[in-house]
Amino acid sequence: MTVGKELHQALGMLKMSSGQFQTFANRTQDPMAKQMYMGFTKKLDQMVQDLTNRVNYVESQEPQFKMENMTQAAFEQQQAAQQSMRKE
Repeated sequence: MTVGKELHQALGMLKMSSGQFQTFANRTQDPMAKQMYMGFTKKLDQMVQDLTNRVNYVESQEPQFKMENMTQAAFEQQQAAQQSMRKE
């Protein structure tokens, strides 16, 4: 697996995790748990932003790592996995 693909995979996992914690926060009635989950979401969202900046930098330096250079099937598989995790 290339560095670019690994970065995009890590970015997708962070986004999925953030979405899961947002879902937990929305579903819980416990204010302490809601606050904890929202804190996790906020931290993960900052990580997503930081990693997105890094991905953009790497792609500007190494164009072969750009997402459009991934095969269409791999991209669609990654998108499907992200959507499925958000639904849970």
